[in-house]
Amino acid sequence: MPSRVYHLPVQIYYEDTDHSGVVYHANYLKYFERAREAVIGAPELVRLWKEDGLGFAVYKADIGYFDGAEFGDLLDIRTIFERESDYRLIWHQEAWRPDGTKPAVRAVIHLVCLDRGKRLRPIPAISGE
Repeated sequence: MPSRVYHLPVQIYYEDTDHSGVVYHANYLKYFERAREAVIGAPELVRLWKEDGLGFAVYKADIGYFDGAEFGDLLDIRTIFERESDYRLIWHQEAWRPDGTKPAVRAVIHLVCLDRGKRLRPIPAISGE
């Protein structure tokens, strides 16, 4: 069952853009990463690593670009996640421009949980599931 929709505002700065003033494509992966961190919570991610020796890794990413955000925009990063199995979370993420009628960028990101030895481990409970 999918989670509720989480929102993360992201201000677009000049440094985020390419020569044309449009957000450089790879930066959306950073925005989506920040949003996933906001959902789980930095303190919980630190605790998982330090106490349990667990971290998350991107297993697969599918991303589509439909409308480039520009310098000065305030994006709304919308995130929903679901547990596909004991070993994989699927994150559905979209970047919306102000007054957008469709997402500027849409991604489906698969995460797995690994221990310090990079061995696959069951994903612990995530807040909001």
